[in-house]
Amino acid sequence: MTARIAELAAGYDQSGAFPAESLRIAHEAGLLTATIGKQYGGRGARVEESARILHRIGRGDPSVALIAAMTLNTHARQAVQPHWPEELYARLVKESFERPVLVNHARVEPELGSPARGGLPSTLARRTPDGWSLSGTKRFVTGAEGLDWFLVWATTDEPEPRVGTFLVPGGSSGIEITGRWDQLGLRASGSHDVTFQDVEIPYEHVIGIGPYGASAEQDNRAGAALHLPLAALYLGVARAAQSFFHTFAQTRVPANLGHPVARTERFRRTAGEIEVLLTAAEELVFGGAARVDAADTSYAPEQALGARVLADRHGVRAVELAVRLLGNPGLARGNALERHFRDIQCAPVHAPQEDISLLAIGTKSLNP
Repeated sequence: MTARIAELAAGYDQSGAFPAESLRIAHEAGLLTATIGKQYGGRGARVEESARILHRIGRGDPSVALIAAMTLNTHARQAVQPHWPEELYARLVKESFERPVLVNHARVEPELGSPARGGLPSTLARRTPDGWSLSGTKRFVTGAEGLDWFLVWATTDEPEPRVGTFLVPGGSSGIEITGRWDQLGLRASGSHDVTFQDVEIPYEHVIGIGPYGASAEQDNRAGAALHLPLAALYLGVARAAQSFFHTFAQTRVPANLGHPVARTERFRRTAGEIEVLLTAAEELVFGGAARVDAADTSYAPEQALGARVLADRHGVRAVELAVRLLGNPGLARGNALERHFRDIQCAPVHAPQEDISLLAIGTKSLNP
C-alpha cells in the first residue's frame, strides 16, 4: 500500500491534483475507517495505532496522510466522546465502510488566522425557518475538493450569540473554492480557501454550540494528544528521506574513490546522526501515544505538546542533513529527496505552532 501511494506521489506533487487514487488505496486497506469506534462497528484504533498509520502513509505521500488524518481525527473524537447527531453519524459510518468518505474542520479565517492563538470566528450562521444559513470564508481547508463533510466553526446571529461547529455536506449549494493552495510543500493536500455563501443546513446539524466568549476558544492543551499522530506523519516523511539518502550513499561511486560513498566517514557519521534524531523522536511520539492509550495519568498534555515540538525539529533537521550532504543532487527537481525536503517544512506550520506549545509548557513548568 505504501509503495503504491509512493509511486503516485511525485505525479500528484507536480500537478497539485486531488490524490483520489491514493485515498482509494488507503480506504481499501481499511485505514480511513480505522478509528471508527467499536460501538459503531469499527476497529477502534486509538492514538498509537493512528500515529503508526499516519507514519506509514506519510512515508508514501504526506499529502494523502494529512487528508486521512483529518478524517481519522474526526472518528477518534466521536469514539471517545459522542457528539454528532446519532442518525447522522450512523449514516456517515455506513457510507465510510462503502467508499472513501472524507471529513475535515474549517476553522482558520483570513482575519482571524489560527484559532490556536485565540479569537472567535466571523463566519456567520443565521437562523432560518428550517435551520441555518451559513456564510463566511475559511482558509487552509485540507482536502477541500474531496470533502464529504465540512465542519465549519461559526458564530450565530442570535440576540445572545453562540459559537459552534456546523456540519455542512460537501455537495451543498453555495460552497466555492475561492483560493487555490499553491505552497512549497504538501502540494496535493488541496488545502484551499473555501467560501460558504448562504449555505442551508438543518437546525440539528450543529455540535459543540455554546455561549460566545473566551470559553469557546480553542483549548490547545485539551487536544494535545491528538497532535502525536500528526507528528508521526512528518516523521514518516523524514524516514522516506533517510531511505533515499541511504540508497544514494550505497550506489554513488565517485571515480576518485572507487567505492560507494557510504563507506566514507562523513556519510557514516551523518547517517548516524539522522538515525539518532529520528529514533529519539519516534520514541517520544509512539511512547507518548501508548501512554495516552493506557490512560497514564502521569502523562500531561504538556508532554504531548513537547513531543511534537521535538519531533518536528528532529524531522526537519534530519532531512536538512541529508540534503546538505548530497549537495546539488539533493536539491534536484524531480527526485524524491527534494520533494521530502519541501514537505517536511510544513511540519511546524500546524497549530498549535511551536511558540504556543512552548508557552503552555513553560507556564506549566513555572507553575506546577
